[in-house]
Amino acid sequence: MEYNQLCDSDLRVSEICLGTMTYGYQNTKEEAHQLLDYAVSQGVNFIDTSETYPFPNPTKTQGMTEEYIGNWLINQPRDKLIIATKIAGVSPQLTWIRNGKNRIDKANVTEAIEGSLKRLKTDYIDLYQIHWPDRYVPLFGQPDYDPQWERETIPIAEQLEVFATLIKAGKIRYLGVSNETAWGVCEFCHIAKQLNLPKIVSIQNGFSLLNRLFHVNLAEACRLNHVGLLAYNPLAFGFLTGKYLTDIPQKSRLDLFKEIYSHYDQKSIMEATKLYVNLAHENGMTPAQLALAYVRNRWFVTSTIVGATKIEQLQENLESVNIELDEIILANIDQIHRAYPNPAA
Repeated sequence: MEYNQLCDSDLRVSEICLGTMTYGYQNTKEEAHQLLDYAVSQGVNFIDTSETYPFPNPTKTQGMTEEYIGNWLINQPRDKLIIATKIAGVSPQLTWIRNGKNRIDKANVTEAIEGSLKRLKTDYIDLYQIHWPDRYVPLFGQPDYDPQWERETIPIAEQLEVFATLIKAGKIRYLGVSNETAWGVCEFCHIAKQLNLPKIVSIQNGFSLLNRLFHVNLAEACRLNHVGLLAYNPLAFGFLTGKYLTDIPQKSRLDLFKEIYSHYDQKSIMEATKLYVNLAHENGMTPAQLALAYVRNRWFVTSTIVGATKIEQLQENLESVNIELDEIILANIDQIHRAYPNPAA
């Protein structure tokens, strides 16, 4: 396991980050602790969660992921681990989080951070992330940007001032964003420099063989502003394992949450996945390992977030750190991409 500097921070994070959004819904506390123990035993020092997890997040389970991690964390050497969590952005659908009035303002951020600290049973968060922007941006399969959906938003300067107070108080160490745009990255960094406020050090956005849009303009924006990508969804909700090519396994995410992932049920995704699966098998690796090795080795990726509901899945995912893709395999990947560009974007 290698460790990478998270841009302008002093955090050295493992190249694989353990994602946890199934804890409390698909995974029991005991299973979650088993997964956490195994990941750490293999050199993972970076754990990502959110106040909204598990996902999907009905009222009765919201926050349970952080609770499960907290019950485990109290028995760990806290200074050896890097814990990242997130505050929910504006979402009228999440009525059980602060009565659906989520904003990235002082009142909401204060309540959110105190709740996360309590559930995680820790005094500080290493990386605190805005789960999605306070302002309008198209998210999670929504169509292109449309100005008519713009809404009143908390100014970025005001958001950063709140986080500055929390950093000064020692409750968070560094700030990151998630599901952000190139404009957002540049604006956060510009205003931070202009007003001498905390700068974002990371962005957590989707990136995979089926969704390489980060390459288009975010890669440039992040490189020039020293912001590291924490790549989530590197297996495209499990599609890139190949497990959905013939059937939908029981208790898989596509089985449990058909409506949420219905936009993945596309001919182009299936056809591209078949080609990636065949390429993996031809080169003596599993489809998941090919997909993860590709993401891990991109120059702009600081850490790749992997989630697993079973130890066997986590073992396979972590073994991908031993795989290097040669120029021939990379050329084959690019050939598939040209035929099926970003079908899961």
